[in-house]
Amino acid sequence: MTRPPVRTAPTGAVYFSLLGPLTARLDGHELPLGPRKQRLVLATLLSRPNTPVPVEVLTDAVWPDDPPRTARKNLQVYVSAARTLLGPAGHEGRDRVVHGCGGYLLRIAEGELDTLRFGSLARAGRAAAGRGDLAGAARLLREALDLWEGPPLNDLRDSAGVAEEAGRLEARCLTVYEDWAETEIELGRPSVAVDGLRDLVERHPLRERLRAAWMNSLHQSGRQAEALAVYDDYRQLMARELGLEPSPAMAALYRSMLGRGREARRPAPAREAVSPAAPPACTAAFTGRPGELRELLEVLGCGEERVVVVSGPAGAGKSALALRAAHLLADRFPDGRVRVRVRREDGTARSRAEVLAELGRLCGVAGNAASPGNAASAGHAASPEGGAGGDRAATAALADAWQEWQARHRALVVLDDVPDEASVRGLLSRSGKCSVLITARGQLAGLAPVHRIALPALADGEALELLGKLIGAGRLRADPGAALRIVRACGGLPLAVEVSGMRLAVLRHLPLAEYADRLDDPSAALDELVAGDMSVRRRIASGWQDLADGDRWVLGRLAGLAEDGGFTLDRATEALGCGERAAIRAVESLIDAGAVTSPAGEVTAHAALYEVPRLLGLYAHEREGA
Repeated sequence: MTRPPVRTAPTGAVYFSLLGPLTARLDGHELPLGPRKQRLVLATLLSRPNTPVPVEVLTDAVWPDDPPRTARKNLQVYVSAARTLLGPAGHEGRDRVVHGCGGYLLRIAEGELDTLRFGSLARAGRAAAGRGDLAGAARLLREALDLWEGPPLNDLRDSAGVAEEAGRLEARCLTVYEDWAETEIELGRPSVAVDGLRDLVERHPLRERLRAAWMNSLHQSGRQAEALAVYDDYRQLMARELGLEPSPAMAALYRSMLGRGREARRPAPAREAVSPAAPPACTAAFTGRPGELRELLEVLGCGEERVVVVSGPAGAGKSALALRAAHLLADRFPDGRVRVRVRREDGTARSRAEVLAELGRLCGVAGNAASPGNAASAGHAASPEGGAGGDRAATAALADAWQEWQARHRALVVLDDVPDEASVRGLLSRSGKCSVLITARGQLAGLAPVHRIALPALADGEALELLGKLIGAGRLRADPGAALRIVRACGGLPLAVEVSGMRLAVLRHLPLAEYADRLDDPSAALDELVAGDMSVRRRIASGWQDLADGDRWVLGRLAGLAEDGGFTLDRATEALGCGERAAIRAVESLIDAGAVTSPAGEVTAHAALYEVPRLLGLYAHEREGA
C-alpha cells in the first residue's frame, strides 16, 4: 500500500498518527516522542480519544506484569510530556489532557488525529453508498484508506494493551477496505482492487469477506480460473485449520461462478441475488436464546410468506439473534439474505426513500428512483415520502419495483432497528415468498398480521456463558459468586454483560468481586459499563429518546417502584397520582414501547407484577434528577 501524503493540522498544531507507527508531526516535521514507556502512554490515550482512560489501563499498558511502586508517579511524568506536545506547559496542553474520575482524558480534534479523520471519512462513504452514490462512496472510502500506512501501532505491539487497541484499529481498516473493494466492483472497476485484496488475504487468510471480494474482483476481471482457485485454497485452509467447510454464502458464490468462462458479471445487476457473497455478519459472542432462536427458525423456515417482529429494549440482543437466524437459514432462501438498518448512526429514523434506495442497490432492483439524480441518490429524501413531487414519484417507482422484485424471489430481508410502523409500511412483501424479519425496541402493535417474539433478559446461565466467553472460563470459575452478581447487576441485558466482559478482559488485574461492587452501586453502574467506544448509557439514551415526553415522566416515576423487584397496578396508580384507568393506559403505553415488561401468561391487570429493566431504571433516575 502506498504511503499517503502527510496530512497536517493547521500551522502550530501537532498531528498524530496511529495508522502505522506512532508519529507526531508539527508543520510537516516529525517530533521526537521520547522513550518507549512514554510512547506507550501516549498511544493508549490517543487510541481512546476524548474518552476517560483509567490509570489502571495505562499502568497495564506500560507494566503488564509487575508495575513498580512508583508507577503512578512515572505515569504523571509521561502524561506531562504528552501535555507539552499538545501545547505550552501550563496552558493549552493542561487543558487538553485532563485528570479526573481515576484516569486521564485527552481532548483532540478530528484534524489532529488520523483515526478520527479515518472514522469520519468512512462514515461519509457509507452514507454515500446508502444514498446510492457509489462513485462518491468509493472516493471517500479510498480517501480514508489513504491514511492507512501499515499495521496500526506496529512499533508498540509488544505491549498487550496497545496490541489489543491496535487490533481493533486494524479490524476497522479491513472493514473499510472491504467496503471500498465491493463498491469498486459494483461500479464495474474490479481491477483496481485485485492486487490490494490479494495482499490482505495473504495477511488475513481466514477473513471470508476479503476472500469473497477477491474472488469477485478476479471473476469480473475475466480471470475465472484464478477466482475458482481462490475458493479451492480457502476450502482446503478451512478444513486443515478449523475442520470446517466454507460458509453457505461462499459456496453459493463459487457455484455462481462455475461454467461462466471469462464472462464478467455486470456490476449492478449482479446484486439481484441479494449479495450472497456478503450475508449479514454473525456476532462471535452470540450466546443463549435457544428457545427464541428455535422459534425464529421454525417460523421463517416453514416456506410460507411471513413477517416476524423481534422486540426488546436497547441492548437486548435483537440484531444478534436476527443475524444468527439469517446465517442459519441460508439454504431456505436461495435468492439470498440482506440486512438494512432503518436508523442512522445517531439513532434518527431514515426516510423510506433512503431505505428503498439501499434495498434497491443491494438487490439490483431497477427503478426510476435508482438514478443518480433522484431523492435517494441526491440526498433529498428528508421527508418520509421523499420530498418534492418529483422525488415522491421516484420513490413510488422504486417502491413498485421493490414489490415486483419480492414477488419474483425467495429471499430473507432483515429490517434492523425499526423505530415505528410507518418506517416499514410499503416495504413488506404483498405477494411472493420473501420473508421479512424486523427488529425493534417497541412492539410495533400497528403491524398485522405478524409473528411476534419478545426478548426477555438473559437467564443467569446464559449471561454467565456470555461473560465467560469474554473473560475466560478459568477466571469465571475462580469466583462464580461475583460473576453471578455482575450479570445480575447488568439486569441480564446482553449488551451490558458484553461490555462488562470486554472491560474485564482489559482490566485483567481487577477482581470480579470488586467490579461487582461497582455495578451494585446505583450511582456508578452506568459509568462502569463503558468499554472503548461501547457505552451502555449511550444505547439506553437512544431508546429514551424514542419515548414520548409523557412516557418519560411516567417511567421516571415507576423506576423507583421497580427497585425492589417490580410494581403492581395499585402502586403505579399511587405513584402517578391518577385514576386506575389512566394508570393502566400509562403502563401499557410503556409496555408497547418496550420500556416495561409484563408477565408472559394471561393475568389480570391488578394481579400482574410489572418490571422496569434495572439499567433503564437507573438512567430514568439520572434524567429525573438532571
